[in-house]
Amino acid sequence: MDKIRTIDCGYVEAGLACAYLIVDGERATFVENNTNYAVPLLIEALKEEGLGPESVDYIIITHVHLDHAGGTGKLISLCPNATVLAHPKAAPHVIDPTRLIKSSIQVYGEENYFKLYGEIMPVPKDRVRTMSDGEELIWQKRTFRFLHTRGHANHHFCIYDSLTNGIFTGDTFGIGYTLFRKGQDSLLFPSTTPTDFDPEEAILSVDKILGTGADKAYLTHFGVWEDIRSGASQMKEGLNVMKNILISAEKTGLEGEALLGFCEARVRSYLEDQIHIRHLPFGEKEERFIGFDSQINAQGIAFKIERSRKSRK
Repeated sequence: MDKIRTIDCGYVEAGLACAYLIVDGERATFVENNTNYAVPLLIEALKEEGLGPESVDYIIITHVHLDHAGGTGKLISLCPNATVLAHPKAAPHVIDPTRLIKSSIQVYGEENYFKLYGEIMPVPKDRVRTMSDGEELIWQKRTFRFLHTRGHANHHFCIYDSLTNGIFTGDTFGIGYTLFRKGQDSLLFPSTTPTDFDPEEAILSVDKILGTGADKAYLTHFGVWEDIRSGASQMKEGLNVMKNILISAEKTGLEGEALLGFCEARVRSYLEDQIHIRHLPFGEKEERFIGFDSQINAQGIAFKIERSRKSRK
């Protein structure tokens, strides 16, 4: 049995974030795991494929943002034979998540943080393996190739899968909710969440993904994107728009909430324009999703501006 299964992690609400279960023969690998609250869904998916936690060889995380990797410690405690595969800069935060927890509480607030993520468990050091840029791993009938992809996070990698000619892109290849899928008019847009947004590096990473020759992207937000070239075109356009928002916001001299509001209004305007151009639906749920991403993308842009200002002082 060989398959890749998309698992809706129920993060905030259905359709926002997923993990992937790769079944190859009688063995399994997870890519992404979302939060502690998603772990029972991942274990249930294994059972539905006729497998148990002992069949899991690898738990791969594209980066340590908690909607991708918050459940890693809990999941590996249930999978006795599994090894976590992580970017060299991500591994220390998996082994000791103290700084990650602290920074996340600063972003979300303590009450909301625990509501979203619960208690983040550390992973034993001897169960973590780091993957270098371009490194390959043969597993069952396929080869995974790991590509370091900056722009969204400095500790991010993507994973090319030789068997399906697809690539697991985390947040590097953007956000493509099924809500906004309509054939050639489907919408894909960048994620510029805090703290490492770099538009130039992000565009280079899109080209790096294209360079694999993959014909599909396995997005964490959300599901399989089938037309990788159209997606790359949208990503580059969107990244250039986010770069221009950053430049114009920096010139205003605004700070704090005023700066954030300036960025959020312009990110939202761009996304709403793209939805209108593509004649996509925009009801209550679609508006919630766009509102969420407008806010968090604006936070990443504003953070970059304020950090840059501090470094110049």
